[in-house]
Amino acid sequence: MPSESFDHHLISRGAAALFDRLRRCAMAVAVAVAAAIAAVAPGALAQSAASPPPAALSPMTRDAKPYDDRLLRLAEILGAIHFLRELCGANDGLLWRERMEELIRAEGPSALRQAKLTRSFNQGYRNYQRTYSTCTPTAQTTITRFVSEGSQISETLVKTIP
Repeated sequence: MPSESFDHHLISRGAAALFDRLRRCAMAVAVAVAAAIAAVAPGALAQSAASPPPAALSPMTRDAKPYDDRLLRLAEILGAIHFLRELCGANDGLLWRERMEELIRAEGPSALRQAKLTRSFNQGYRNYQRTYSTCTPTAQTTITRFVSEGSQISETLVKTIP
């Protein structure tokens, strides 16, 4: 049972701000991907002798983005928030999972990339599912901390993705 000091409205406002940042992040990722694709028109890139042709790169290397660590952490946070808010009676339903699906769609169709993001989300969910069976003041504090951290990561991604 949530304690009286837990303010669902405050967390909901924080969650709304995080959703807004996630949407902007997803838009920034989509714009960056579109710009990269447009910039790589046939014949636009000269292949240097020092760099291997794209086919020689491993799928993991071709799929990697410079912001992946932050994005994977954000996915893990979303999974944890999804579990903890439901545990603490927020009645968000699938809201956090749906935000994660939006982020996955924005990151492109690569099955490897989708699997990495999904794994991070599920890891965040399961880690807290193993730890908490009831809503406690610590769980409520964790929600607040994760909403704040998720907002910071989202804001950083929006600012740093070209």
